[in-house]
Amino acid sequence: VQLQASGGGLVQSGGSLRLSCEGPLFTLAPYSMAWFRQAPGKEREEVSCISGADGSTYYSDSVKGRFTISRDNAKNTVYLQMNNLKPEDTTVYYCAAGRPITSAIMRRESYTYWGQGTQVTVSS
Repeated sequence: VQLQASGGGLVQSGGSLRLSCEGPLFTLAPYSMAWFRQAPGKEREEVSCISGADGSTYYSDSVKGRFTISRDNAKNTVYLQMNNLKPEDTTVYYCAAGRPITSAIMRRESYTYWGQGTQVTVSS
């Protein structure tokens, strides 16, 4: 596993969690970093990403205004701050690193390195 995701857990609806993604084997700074999530029986869907080129951030419509992606290159870590969580946010979250072109920055096929996933459960 090239990336290590952590920070998941159980939280009540309306609560917050912060996910972290570390890269113990290589420097993350040059890469675009993304968070995806996948529920059982469903395809992995994009949540958010941050460009390695200029730091631009992108969000899916379902999380826009509630989630914030950021990176701390000194700590070689990327974060996903999740606020106002909803039960439908419950699933496993994965971080990924890659070098996508801008037009494909939210596509999972654009990412080469993946973490093991961290479970987020939001109770109603």
